[in-house]
Amino acid sequence: MEQRPGAGARARYWFDTTLARGTSALVGWLVLVCLAVVVPASAALVWTGGHAPATLSGKVAAIWRLTGETMRLGGTTGSPARVALSVLLALVALVYVSTLVGLITTGLTERLIALRRGRSKLLERGHVVVLGWSEQVFTVVSELVAAGANQRRSAVAILADRDKTAMEESLQSKVGPTGRTRLICRSGPSADPAVLALTSPATADSVIVLPPDTSRSDADVVKALLALRATARGGDVTVPVVAAVRDSGYLLAARLAAGSRGVVLESDTVTARLIAQAARRPGLSLVHHDLLDFAGNEFYPAAHPSLAGREFGEALLSYGNASVVGLIRDGAPWLNPPARTVLEPDDQLLVIAADDDTAEVADCAPLVDEQSVAGPRPSDTRPERLLVLGWNRRAPLVLREWGRNAPSGSVADVVADEDEAVVRAACDDDGDGSGWTCVALRGDTTRPETLASLDLGSYDSVIVLGQEPRAGEPPEEPDTRTLVTLLVLRHLERRTGRELPLVTELTDDGNRPLAPLGPGADVIISGKLIGLLMAQISQNHHLADVFDELFSAGGTQIHLRSAADYVVTGHETSFATVVAAARTRGECAVGYRSQADARRAPGYGLRLNPPKADRRRWSDGDEVVVIAGEGRRGAVRSGRLPLPRRLPEDDHVLR
Repeated sequence: MEQRPGAGARARYWFDTTLARGTSALVGWLVLVCLAVVVPASAALVWTGGHAPATLSGKVAAIWRLTGETMRLGGTTGSPARVALSVLLALVALVYVSTLVGLITTGLTERLIALRRGRSKLLERGHVVVLGWSEQVFTVVSELVAAGANQRRSAVAILADRDKTAMEESLQSKVGPTGRTRLICRSGPSADPAVLALTSPATADSVIVLPPDTSRSDADVVKALLALRATARGGDVTVPVVAAVRDSGYLLAARLAAGSRGVVLESDTVTARLIAQAARRPGLSLVHHDLLDFAGNEFYPAAHPSLAGREFGEALLSYGNASVVGLIRDGAPWLNPPARTVLEPDDQLLVIAADDDTAEVADCAPLVDEQSVAGPRPSDTRPERLLVLGWNRRAPLVLREWGRNAPSGSVADVVADEDEAVVRAACDDDGDGSGWTCVALRGDTTRPETLASLDLGSYDSVIVLGQEPRAGEPPEEPDTRTLVTLLVLRHLERRTGRELPLVTELTDDGNRPLAPLGPGADVIISGKLIGLLMAQISQNHHLADVFDELFSAGGTQIHLRSAADYVVTGHETSFATVVAAARTRGECAVGYRSQADARRAPGYGLRLNPPKADRRRWSDGDEVVVIAGEGRRGAVRSGRLPLPRRLPEDDHVLR
């Protein structure tokens, strides 16, 4: 038999029911509770007072006055009309005061909420505006904080369609202390000109437009750039703008919207080229990361009139603590010009240095040991074998970039849980006629039996790509399958005793510590790489053309090459000797990677811009970092080649 509720439960239920009737019931209960406390307390005070009235009516009047004073009801005694008028006036005063307090409280609350939502206009000058929110925002903000560390005061304004408090907490958690740089968050859609104007883009040093992590990211970037034009006077954006798109179909629209001072990165193409380069020479990702972040060595212009009239080849050995990689003529950078190029009085040298004011002229030619310079060696043109595990939108670009420099007869095997016709169509669409072939194999790369069936030891390099979610399937973090694939590969490495030359693409930098990788593996964090590049260009806008050349197909690029191509191994010699040897090959040597330290974090043997006087014993496994390649256009005139003013449209990836 069901037990009936007790008296206490019924009383609570009745009380809750009356409260649910609305404001009138709540006011009534409030009056009753106050009277139940005030009237007995007033009566006790009157009856126990030393001058209490003698009559009952006098005591009742005293109780009324005390109750009225306590509850602000006037407390006037006399005829009922006087008492009623007293109560009426008290109620009017109470309503007025309560309403006034309510209005003030509501106004302050709305103002505080508006401030918390980030809807107030910035009154800043010389700040950096970041539009949009994605995983790249943490990399960009971190680099901007590092760039502003030596400034007296700097500010970064972030506008995104997210809660202001949530943005501030995320930035505080992932970026950490910001030193002298103030982070200012504003909430709202960046495609709304009225909201965008809150960040004062017209007075900013630069504007960075991040692609959001959505399927419509490129369209959102174009809309944000158009909103930026709408806020500019005359409709022309005068502030330097850096943006990124994934799909080349949006590239032209983004360039037009960004204006003449805008730089638009084609992020998928840049990432694919770096993955393909790292697959051919593991360790390149370390070089790119060191050059792109503000913590290591960077590109800087250096003006030293004393070098005017000398040849560029002599300038390579004219700095003891900086590495010369090119020159800037008429405002345009020229990477790795011919050694016989004569420096003009208005030229600036482009150097890799620790800071913009540290490059010092010093004659390092006496440090060169001519006896240690290695003779020419035959180039290795044997066919290569590449294994690609996984498939995403960047996979066709990776294969095309790898095949661009693949020797004839090279083979790329693609194992992915993807329709083989899609893979074959992407491989057949390269159109470069380089003589390499692509083999599509259907399989789940997370299953051990799939990877165990492959002859992993026969491949020169292995690329692991993250699979993107398909339509109709539940969303999954792209790095999840990649981490599982890496775990299986690591197990197979231990079982076979052979370390795979592995290049892995991850989307979230937070997953880097989770990746089960060997010391020799390369990791490309696509979002972080693009974020570093955008931050560098926003602070050094003249470097846009430098990175344009470095990350363009067929242009001057960064290479890791065997030290045996430059110096006699097994002997001790200076780094100046390596620079001189690279000069004879038409290259600029900027560092090296030691085989003995290749497994030691965090540098993994890489050292960029070492002093020319540094001496070490070179081994066959050591590598030299050089800037070399084509990228020279035009005919020779008076011992000089003309500057490359513009890249061909199909090779133009930054802007």
